[in-house]
Amino acid sequence: MLLVLFLAAVLWGIGMMMGTPHRLRWSMIGFLWVGVVVLHLALPDGHPLRVATGEQAAPWLLLGGMGALVLLYRAGLQRLKTKAQAEEPAPQASGTFAPTELERYARHIVLREIGGPGQKALKKASVLVIGAGGLGSPAILYLAAAGVGRIGIIDDDVVDHTNLQRQIIHTDDRSGMPKVFSAAEAVKALNPYTEIRPYNRRLSEEEAEALFGDYDLILDGTDNFQTRYLANQAAYSVGKPLISGALSQWEGQLSVFDPAQGTPCYQCIFPEAPAPGLAPSCAEAGVLGPLPGVVGSMMAAEAIKVLAEAGAPLRGEMLIYDALYGESRKISLSRRMDCPICGQVGEQDDQSAAE
Repeated sequence: MLLVLFLAAVLWGIGMMMGTPHRLRWSMIGFLWVGVVVLHLALPDGHPLRVATGEQAAPWLLLGGMGALVLLYRAGLQRLKTKAQAEEPAPQASGTFAPTELERYARHIVLREIGGPGQKALKKASVLVIGAGGLGSPAILYLAAAGVGRIGIIDDDVVDHTNLQRQIIHTDDRSGMPKVFSAAEAVKALNPYTEIRPYNRRLSEEEAEALFGDYDLILDGTDNFQTRYLANQAAYSVGKPLISGALSQWEGQLSVFDPAQGTPCYQCIFPEAPAPGLAPSCAEAGVLGPLPGVVGSMMAAEAIKVLAEAGAPLRGEMLIYDALYGESRKISLSRRMDCPICGQVGEQDDQSAAE
């Protein structure tokens, strides 16, 4: 056995002197091991070569098995390491970019209105998207593509085949999956540098303010007035801007509600929910497939403008888009002094409660 070990050491030393790669050196030692095992299996007992190499094949087979296990273990570790590095890039310090990120956001950085400071603000920003449906789908994708550092998604619905005509963040093979997890998969595939936080539940009054407080901006893409009013009240309470959008058949609208900047809130414009039947849902009235993409992308654009402090966001204005006739128009919005949320009545109530 000592003779074989000596030969293995000689082969390794020759390989080092010649600069042979480790893989080739191990291959040479492997061939030596195979030769020794073949000798033991082919030659009769007492043969000089068998005596010189340990007499029995069992120790060499055991040694080879242990070596194979070690190699398999190392290969498995390397595979897991490679997979982890591919799926989870090394975390970057807050506000700093990996080299690939600079390439990814190059078209933003050359924009005068965004530039490096604006892109850095996006990376450090966080946005909570309520609803991963028609409006949330394009908004989430474009916010992630734009480099928003953290995106929260709250929704209690699951992907259905009827969604796929317009909710482009989901795919056919994810039918039945909770929408927040389907959206998280899409974001991870699009931009692994964006942190995604899925909340698989309906927004509730008990958690709304605490949840909103963890984000810089709220984007409301829901399709019911109850959640819209709750989102408006919670956003006002924690002083966060709220971007709200709505759809109906061929028409969509959006606005930035930011009472902290002197604008009206959502309830200033819509004091009461419409009577049943006056505002049918998409399932009841239908909706053009690309329309949520147009309005949701506009909502993402407004969010980027607010976070990067670029241009003039739709504060105090509502943009209305009519896809059927290819028209868009803006209307001015005014704050209502009797608004129970942000008007004088609401402020007086808040002051009285504080006193």
